[in-house]
Amino acid sequence: MIFAFKIGFLEVRWIDILDILLVSVLLYQLYKLLKGSVAVRVLIGFLVLYLVYLMVRAAQMELLAGILGQFMGVGVLAAIIIFSQEIRKFLLILGKTTFRQNGILQSVMIWKRKVEKETTNITPIIEAIKSLSTTNTGALMVFSKSSELKFYVDSGDLIDAFISKRLLISIFNKYSPLHDGAVIIHQGKVRAARCILPVSERDLPAQFGMRHRAALGMSEATDSLTLIVSEETGQMSLARNGQMDSNLSIPEIRRRINAYLQETEKENKVEEPESQEPGEAA
Repeated sequence: MIFAFKIGFLEVRWIDILDILLVSVLLYQLYKLLKGSVAVRVLIGFLVLYLVYLMVRAAQMELLAGILGQFMGVGVLAAIIIFSQEIRKFLLILGKTTFRQNGILQSVMIWKRKVEKETTNITPIIEAIKSLSTTNTGALMVFSKSSELKFYVDSGDLIDAFISKRLLISIFNKYSPLHDGAVIIHQGKVRAARCILPVSERDLPAQFGMRHRAALGMSEATDSLTLIVSEETGQMSLARNGQMDSNLSIPEIRRRINAYLQETEKENKVEEPESQEPGEAA
């Protein structure tokens, strides 16, 4: 067997290096898949617990190692239950048979897929919610921070159009077939409409309806910012990280959305330090 090098008594083979690289790529792809959802926190918790189990076993703490060992024994089953939606999403990605025109397999080469970055112009959104609030037209808009939210996009009707005031008003018009559900906004585009969001099981005040409950559920399940316009009162609310702030003013809505998107742009610069494409919105 050919060895690469030695570290003390430890002999490292080339196959060991390849093994570590493949596991690193697998963990990175798993992180990208779960990024932006609450599932990534659960995954980190599992990893921390497993490291604690390894240290306890190495220290020969038999009682604690036995308890953690029993828990780790059912860890696979628990992971399947907890990550059922993410596993379904991953299998759907692998099962796609969509090819590019040049014949390169698109669904398998997940890590080579290029993400088109667009800067979101929120002025049309602000103008739209002003009009919707004035006419007491209900609306539900989800701003995606770091994930395409493809699982939720697939539950609605794909639009993939640039944001405009007229587009948003027409979607949420009560006579529109797309008004019942949420709009998902990601990287400067309206990705989909009539999307189904998870509903929170928490007790909410009586003035909050299904839109508020769905917005709160979405904020609990993903790292997203959700905007609600009440159909009864015209009041505007924002939900994020399982918290609901209601009866907000237009300047406050603008400030919070800008802060959320600026935070997103900073993260994108750290992860993908590439120059912007010409023609992106300022």
